[in-house]
Amino acid sequence: MVHDGQRALVVDPGDAQPVTQILQQLKLQLVAILVTHHHADHIGGVDELRDATGAEVYGPAGEDIPEPLKRLVASDKIQALGFEFSVFDVPGHTAGHIAYFCENLDGKPLLFCGDTLFSAGCGRLFEGTPAQMLASLDQLAALPGNTRVCCTHEYTLSNLRFAKAVEPANQALLDYTHECEAKRARNVPTLPSSIAQELAINPFLRSRKPEVIAAVQTFNLAAKDEIALFASLREWKNQFK
Repeated sequence: MVHDGQRALVVDPGDAQPVTQILQQLKLQLVAILVTHHHADHIGGVDELRDATGAEVYGPAGEDIPEPLKRLVASDKIQALGFEFSVFDVPGHTAGHIAYFCENLDGKPLLFCGDTLFSAGCGRLFEGTPAQMLASLDQLAALPGNTRVCCTHEYTLSNLRFAKAVEPANQALLDYTHECEAKRARNVPTLPSSIAQELAINPFLRSRKPEVIAAVQTFNLAAKDEIALFASLREWKNQFK
């Protein structure tokens, strides 16, 4: 949620109840709902919230999202709470996944990336291809380093366990793991992350690094080109326990 003390927007409300609770608690009017993709844990609360508040709903043009909504494609811009958000097409997790980027929200850039980019990870490839996901992540990785990465799941510790299997000697990764473990021990979220942080520790943004390539080839020696290496990295994560 983003709010200005009176009005609010929410992103990917899978459940209306916690949104309604905080709206009532802070005495906020919901004016916009931003949806990144069609999975139920991201849209489950949309109808109830729209019906209760009259909020405008925005979502991907190519996915099955309950109407009415404003359907968006790459390079579209929307205005919400006085902020401008640019829309990126980031297929991979789903075929029509989009992300929302604001160049300046409270002094820093901010990214709502859904399930495309997680802290220390990325989404599973349910509908898209490895090539699509790599291109999507490249697009996000090119954003300013101080961009706050607001992904939609607190998967960080699980992702970090895999990242350490890929790059056990990455000191930035070890330091970040310690920091995130301490936050979770205090029941504090690890998010948002930042693009600079993810470039230092996220194996899916580092799949072209020699140390990551070497690690992936211990999982699949046949992986040579960047797409095959990325696909093998994602498959390794799928199987990782």
